Amino acid sequence: MAQNPGARAPRTDGPRNDGPRADRSRTGSGDDGELRRALAVALLPGIDELTRRVVDDIHAHSGTYASGSPVSRDDLWEICRDNLLRALEDFGGLPSSGGGFEHAARETGRRRAEQGVPLDTVLQAYRRGGRVMWQMMAEHLRATRGTRDAVGPVAGDPDTELDMAGAVWETIDRYSLVMAESYRLTQLEMQGRQDTRRVALFEALLDGRGDDPAVAAAASAALGVPVHDRYVIVVAAQDPAAPPNPAPALDDHGIWSFWRPRAGRYAGIVRLAAGESAVLLDLLRHRTGATAGVSPEFDRLAQAGRALRLAEQALRTLPAGSGEAAAFDDRLAEVLLVGRPEIAERIVTTRLGGVLEAAAEREVLLGTLRIWLDQGCSAARAAELLYCHRNTVLNRIGRIAELTGRSAESGEVRLGWALALRALPLMGADDERAAADGDFGHGPYGRPGPSGS
Repeated sequence: MAQNPGARAPRTDGPRNDGPRADRSRTGSGDDGELRRALAVALLPGIDELTRRVVDDIHAHSGTYASGSPVSRDDLWEICRDNLLRALEDFGGLPSSGGGFEHAARETGRRRAEQGVPLDTVLQAYRRGGRVMWQMMAEHLRATRGTRDAVGPVAGDPDTELDMAGAVWETIDRYSLVMAESYRLTQLEMQGRQDTRRVALFEALLDGRGDDPAVAAAASAALGVPVHDRYVIVVAAQDPAAPPNPAPALDDHGIWSFWRPRAGRYAGIVRLAAGESAVLLDLLRHRTGATAGVSPEFDRLAQAGRALRLAEQALRTLPAGSGEAAAFDDRLAEVLLVGRPEIAERIVTTRLGGVLEAAAEREVLLGTLRIWLDQGCSAARAAELLYCHRNTVLNRIGRIAELTGRSAESGEVRLGWALALRALPLMGADDERAAADGDFGHGPYGRPGPSGS
């Protein structure tokens, strides 16, 4: 058999002293390159048999592929054949039969990402394919052991087999990297499309289009939550001191939510388990620092638009930057008053005007009135909280009655005083009045104001 002038000389019995093995290009060099070409040419006519063996091996070692879903056997066969064909051509330095050497790997990554096959499973399939391909090459080498092929190297030489095995795995590794890169890029693209769709459907719910069953069903699928469950809508002001998105604080406590910026605020839908409403308010107040209004609970995604409006109304009752969170149902009086500022101002003027004009007594009288009403108009219980005698409480309530010209014994008068106390922080009062409101503290008749009231 003719010998290639550049062929490697046969080994002698003496020790070899070749030094470090030279780096090789992906198509090899010298005898290695010729042998790689010869192996590729030898295996290409049996590409269908090679593909069958690879598919059988993958099915035997992967439950995902063996199940036939989402990857059918025909799909796997087609992809494997294309990858093996390109890998053999690349391995042997042969011209590509179409699409570029790495096209099949990129297509595999794209398709498997779209099918939702885990990347580790796909990489394992590549390793199984490389193993079977090398097995067939090794079988060919051993079948021709001791002969010289047309290009000169001794087939079946142990060092040659090691070189060929390394070259096969270099090829498989490179194709695996190309496939994995394509897989991840496709995932990012899919995530971007999914996020865009999720946001659009969430906005549709907030705009009130959830009454269309198709919209509600699509939103349910995109958000990954049931059409029917326990939900609230939260509208949070984008306070400079608060995190831009409350979701992480809720996630840490196992509460699912989805948020989007909307008209200078964050609007979120929160899925609640029984008894989690109070937990949600506590997290919003103490973990996010955001000023937020919370809608009443609703049980259908279609009701999200109405819930948004109620959450916005609850937010309007809170001082900007207060970091307070309030449920709509806990702020009904304030919601009514903030929606009619002229009525709120009139209630304050007609029910507490005389007290507000008594500058020297105002803070003490308003604070006493708030606690007295909060304690069911019990002078004894109010005195305990104020650290004074019950007669002192009675004297102050009497003074309020005198300044307002109204009887403290009248239920209607007491209601008017309570509404006026609620309306006072909503009026955009001056700093002096806000400071007086600061003594009201927390309770049904006074909510936190700018000075901590």
